[in-house]
Amino acid sequence: MFSADAVEVAVNQGLAGPLGRGALLVGVIASAFGAVASIYAARESSHHEEARTARLIPRFAALVLFAAFAAITAMEYAMITRDFSLQYVQDHGSRSTPALYNFTAVWSALEGSILLWVLALALSCAAVVWRYRKKLNDPLIAWAMAVMFIVLAFFFLLSFAPANPFGVGAPGVTDGPGPNPLLQNHILVLFHPPILYLGYVGFTIPFAFAIAALITGRVGEGWLIETRRWTLCAWGLLTFGIILGGWWSYEVLGWSGVWAWDPVENASFLPWLTGTAYIHSVLVQERRGMLRVWNLSLLLATFSLTILGTFLTRSGVLNSVHAFSESDIGKYLIVFFGVIVAVSLWLIAWRGDSLRSPGSIDSPVSREGAFLANNVLFALFAFVVLLGTVFPLVIEALQNRQIVVGEPFFDQLSKPIGIAMLAMMSIAPVLPWRKASEEVLRQRLFWPAWCGIGTLVVSLLVGADGLAPLLAFTLGGFASGAALRQLVLATRRQGLRGLVGRANGGMVVHLGVILIAVALAASNSYTRSQELSLKLNTPAEFGGHVFELKGFENEKTDRLTAVKAIVQIDGGKSYAPAITKFVQMGNNIGTPSVKSSWRYDLYLTLEPPVKSESGEARIKVFIKPLVMWMWIGGGMMAVGTLLALFPGRRRRPTDAVSAHIDSGKTLNA
Repeated sequence: MFSADAVEVAVNQGLAGPLGRGALLVGVIASAFGAVASIYAARESSHHEEARTARLIPRFAALVLFAAFAAITAMEYAMITRDFSLQYVQDHGSRSTPALYNFTAVWSALEGSILLWVLALALSCAAVVWRYRKKLNDPLIAWAMAVMFIVLAFFFLLSFAPANPFGVGAPGVTDGPGPNPLLQNHILVLFHPPILYLGYVGFTIPFAFAIAALITGRVGEGWLIETRRWTLCAWGLLTFGIILGGWWSYEVLGWSGVWAWDPVENASFLPWLTGTAYIHSVLVQERRGMLRVWNLSLLLATFSLTILGTFLTRSGVLNSVHAFSESDIGKYLIVFFGVIVAVSLWLIAWRGDSLRSPGSIDSPVSREGAFLANNVLFALFAFVVLLGTVFPLVIEALQNRQIVVGEPFFDQLSKPIGIAMLAMMSIAPVLPWRKASEEVLRQRLFWPAWCGIGTLVVSLLVGADGLAPLLAFTLGGFASGAALRQLVLATRRQGLRGLVGRANGGMVVHLGVILIAVALAASNSYTRSQELSLKLNTPAEFGGHVFELKGFENEKTDRLTAVKAIVQIDGGKSYAPAITKFVQMGNNIGTPSVKSSWRYDLYLTLEPPVKSESGEARIKVFIKPLVMWMWIGGGMMAVGTLLALFPGRRRRPTDAVSAHIDSGKTLNA
């Protein structure tokens, strides 16, 4: 009488939905009470009372973590068991989706991605509570926890109401389309979004401490020292997430590039720019007590930009190849963004007198001067990216017409900024604090300069031309020389111990950035492409390589139909660019095939229509120099971040976070 599908739906219906909704409600209540408890603990400590309420903070943090984990587990259970009673499963699940992509489908769209955000934020909150479990009665810690609980409460509420993933769908549905095809053909979908979200959410921790410092008036350098590793962790995860996103774009989208200035890409890049600027300029404040307002502004801007980026990419106001869902949650996110900005600016203005820096830059030719110039470049870069991303929205709102800001705008403005950044990376590491003499500069710039000259000579010998790429290669060599000089000196003094610590780990990060910059310059400047019309067993030549079509492979399932062209390169290994049509979606998805080497990649795409019956295929071939070095550079950045997390040799003792820090205190190098 009843089909197997109908029986399964009947059995599953009603389990995940109530459990998930209940978990979200618990999260809302626990985060709200956690915020209240944290505020009371801060007030008790400020009035020299026994902070009994502080004992409740770990309990609420644990309850929040349990609620977030239970909610996403309920959603995963609904996906795995194909509970088509839920609207989210109807929209993004299917019986034919492989287990891996069925698992990742939870964060493939808006409602599930908010759940992932909530889980990452709950983990961050629990980590902070565990780290400062013996200091929760400290007003600075208590206020920081209050801020984190408030942010958690907002996202729990967002998931509970307007972005509810546990809403009941239409009755009688026994199958769905599955996740977007672009999200079910590469393993990176398992890693890229969670790591990126951990980076996003990680900046909540230093943001919370910054707000707490402003509230308590402890605006010296103590809170910076306490948040140093939290900030590096967040930045490192965001960096790695962006690099994985570029890799995913390269391997999946079939346009042979890693970055297209897409709104979603820009949304992740903006907080990375301001966060990177903050990581550099905060060194000046720690050593000289300067740039307090600027650093607070950068940190607050970084967190605010994560919220703005979520609004831009999840509200449906911008079109993006990465925007896999639209919703009406935009109004809630933009209001939350406005509140964050307004409160942050008010607190900075309120503490204006205390934030005045006791010192000043002695000379522009110094480490402080270089960091300040570095920050100007990062701020300018962020402004350019933000302008290009939101300008279409402004024009549409004011003039009721749509415009598109494309790659030429971003490329034209980003190239000179990027070259200027490489120049600063060449000079800054060799500059001393306070003031550099001519003799010191001559001595420290000698080997880096020769590295730059050597790189230029090699570039010319291999046939490189064009002003922009030659500048990038030369400055890349210069900057590499400066970074290697510092690492060599550090290892001579301390052995392998010299590689750890923020300064020297940062030099490893610099080397990774240089590799990526040089590889991007080479790839963007010297890529060659040609479309080849191949016939079976008939060789065709391009770029010194021979391509031969050996046949076709066809795949047909309930989920998809796919055709692969088997192309042999230079009589050796065969590669298989493909076109896949997902039955439920109805659209064709091209999947490239790549032959990689340390010199260049051969990037193959199969162009429609495919005439497998007649033994013909149109293959577009891209020859892209140095692409592999982008991924090597990304790996070096990850390693450098890990090295920077380990404590290096301290130059001076630091104040405990619980100690009152005089806002007028000057920290000398």
